[in-house]
Amino acid sequence: MKKLIECVPNFSEGRDMSVIKQITNQIETVEGVKLLDVDPGAATNRTVVTFVGTPDEVLEAAFRAVKRASEIIDMRKHKGEHPRMGATDVCPLVPVANISMEETAELARRLAKRIGEELEIPIYCYEQAAFSPARKNLASCRSGEYEGLPEKLANPEWKPDFGPAKFNARSGATAVGARDFLVAFNVNLNTTSTRRANSIAFDVRERGRVKRDGDPITGKIVKDEKGNQVYIPGTLKSVKAIGWFIEEYGIAQISMNLTNIGITPVHIAFDEVCRKAADRGIRVTGAELVGLIPLKAMIDAGKYFLAKQERSLGVDNDELIKIAIKSLGLDELKPFNPKEKIIEYVLEESEKKKKLVHLTAKGLANETASESPAPGGGSIAAYVGALGASLATMVANLSSHKRGWDSRWEEFSIWAEKGQKIKDELLFLVDEDTNAFNKIMDAFGLPKKTDEEKETRKAAIETASVYAMEIPLRVMRVALSSMEVIEAMAVSGNPNSVSDAGVGALCARSAVMGAYLNVKINAAGISDRRVADEKVAQGAEMEQLAIALETRILQKVNEVIGSL
Repeated sequence: MKKLIECVPNFSEGRDMSVIKQITNQIETVEGVKLLDVDPGAATNRTVVTFVGTPDEVLEAAFRAVKRASEIIDMRKHKGEHPRMGATDVCPLVPVANISMEETAELARRLAKRIGEELEIPIYCYEQAAFSPARKNLASCRSGEYEGLPEKLANPEWKPDFGPAKFNARSGATAVGARDFLVAFNVNLNTTSTRRANSIAFDVRERGRVKRDGDPITGKIVKDEKGNQVYIPGTLKSVKAIGWFIEEYGIAQISMNLTNIGITPVHIAFDEVCRKAADRGIRVTGAELVGLIPLKAMIDAGKYFLAKQERSLGVDNDELIKIAIKSLGLDELKPFNPKEKIIEYVLEESEKKKKLVHLTAKGLANETASESPAPGGGSIAAYVGALGASLATMVANLSSHKRGWDSRWEEFSIWAEKGQKIKDELLFLVDEDTNAFNKIMDAFGLPKKTDEEKETRKAAIETASVYAMEIPLRVMRVALSSMEVIEAMAVSGNPNSVSDAGVGALCARSAVMGAYLNVKINAAGISDRRVADEKVAQGAEMEQLAIALETRILQKVNEVIGSL
């Protein structure tokens, strides 16, 4: 699946919108990047920009924005309330989907190196991209701010990680880092009391509350040997929280920043606030999400609440998101639109017109029947396989909810989750098979006037043809794996739905055999016969296995039907 990262650069200009627009325009020139938010502040004279996309594209957009900022922001004239040291003060990268923090940190260092070398701006790497513990903290990297840079850069201990160790009077210095995704999440209470809301916030936030002798409210504050206040930690790690009253809604809220949703997810924070509120005689009525959230966080929340109900987790993402919204009460104060609040969906909206899987069933049939050569048999094989996996998943979900089988809900939930994962991958391959075909067409369209152009074109055709074999091979593997779920449902699922498992087996076998035809026809265009023959042999083995599995599953299906 597509890797996604977010970039949240802070630029030292928050008053002149024409300057800010020039910077954000650079971000929007990069295809594959979506500008999500531009938040200028006049008092701080600082603008926080948020954009998201695939890694290489985000790095390119970030570099272009930093470059433009270095050209049009003069730090010698900058004044503002917020600490800062450069035209681009900080530039953190944040992992969003299908990418690790380690990978993100390496991307941040790559960006830092390019900015330092090409723009001659001193760069300090911080947070997860830091090269030493002393530079992990952003405040340390920014100590002395812009005015202190000449002295700081002269100190060998503060030699930049990248770029020159000399003062850039116009652009200052920049901190480039990698950090966890931050979710701003407010929980609504059935009270107007800020004091009571704060009490709950202190119960849950990592920092906790000030320790006092005797009475927890009026007692003397306890201090350590250095004179610092001593705190009693709260129950949630990586959570900052305060209580406040929102006049617009007429309620008090717990306002939380979840600084690492891998440690404390949204649903865990919500349930803990519910418990602590109940202890104080207060009820949670809902919640509010400020800004955007990764898809995985909503999926995890949906699964968490379904598991509490002992219901199957193997349902579609749309259903999981609906469960999450209702369980968290995200629609209490105003409508919650997943297309506007979930990062991946915001990106997907601009791509929907291009994707086959977003067509209606009738639309896909009509598009396939048109004179266009794509979608063709490969995409349809993948789609048929997705239908087969869907049928198996349906049987698993029906079995999970069958009266008298309550103790088996988790067994069938596991099968349903496997089926959903297979279905989703096959749906992805519907479009990827068409993309593979288009890559071949693009390669054939390359110029071929000179010998060099001919060689380049020949190599491109070979690469595209190999990829066009790999995609149907992947369809075969994934569709074949669905037969494990299908067979399990034929053997142990709800017997009243066994015919659905049988149709699923027919779909899976058709998907495998149909994809194999595409493997073989694309093999003809590959000059490296060893590679082509190897892939054809792999396909032949999977085809025979699919045929055998179909026979075995249908035999079981007919036995069950005969016994009803």
